[in-house]
Amino acid sequence: MFSRWIVLKSSKKTNFTKKSMGTIHIEAMEFYAFHGHYKEEQIVGNKFLVDLFLETDMKRAAETDDLHDAVNYQIAYKLVKREMETKSKLLENIASRILDAVYNELPGVTHAKVTVRKMNPPMGGKMRSVNVSLSR
Repeated sequence: MFSRWIVLKSSKKTNFTKKSMGTIHIEAMEFYAFHGHYKEEQIVGNKFLVDLFLETDMKRAAETDDLHDAVNYQIAYKLVKREMETKSKLLENIASRILDAVYNELPGVTHAKVTVRKMNPPMGGKMRSVNVSLSR
């Protein structure tokens, strides 16, 4: 006797409009820059680390495997680099400018967080770093 196999088609339709939210983490981007309140900091410079977290819908990029459908993290890096090259007195100002650039130049970003870390800050004591985080 032969067994009869019955194949049932699912009546459930794929929902192509459903979002697939994800986060891009670009961590510990290192820059030597001339930021700081004190004149000496603006002359001598210091090492800075920047972390950038970008939330975006990744569904289309995951399906197509096409960079044009994704938030391009090389462009994100270049935005951060550009802002790090512009002198500021406060880390808050740098972080705010980075977020402005992200939202102005990276369509598809729905939420972003940036942390700017100054290594070995001149604060009268030994410490690894001081940082500021902003998110929008």
